[in-house]
Amino acid sequence: MWCIVSGIGTCLWFDGQAEEAANFYVGLFPNSSIGEVARWGDDGPGVPGSVLTIAFELDGRSFRGLNGGPEFKFTEAISFELFFDTQEELDEKWDALTADGGEESQCGWLKDRFGVSWQLVPNMLTQVLNGPDAEGSQRAMAAMLGMRRLVIADLQAAHDG
Repeated sequence: MWCIVSGIGTCLWFDGQAEEAANFYVGLFPNSSIGEVARWGDDGPGVPGSVLTIAFELDGRSFRGLNGGPEFKFTEAISFELFFDTQEELDEKWDALTADGGEESQCGWLKDRFGVSWQLVPNMLTQVLNGPDAEGSQRAMAAMLGMRRLVIADLQAAHDG
């Protein structure tokens, strides 16, 4: 087992769903694993034996889930970005993250069933939005603003005119 002992990690505050979320994310991303789990004792405000914190790693990045209670909720002010080369990869993650109560938003954004915000971005989007063809970039931007799930072929077609 591993744990964060130095450096920067990310702590995600859940209302009793930290273990469920960690297991879901670990199953969704390659090179991921569950680390140490701390449980409430008899003197804590949580149910004795239930998860207080759970360490997990997603594709080499460290996270800790904390069952802190209902006081704080996730917002779009913080989101995780995922980048994709193919529509198939993007669609697979989009479908998994929006399943079981997740919510689609605009421009490639979504919330998963735990309320965590994600941006699913095709790698080609940066190229078409920042490329030398200003008119093509504007067309691609307009196309993106009208989408929920980003569609690579449609973004490229808009860019190309």
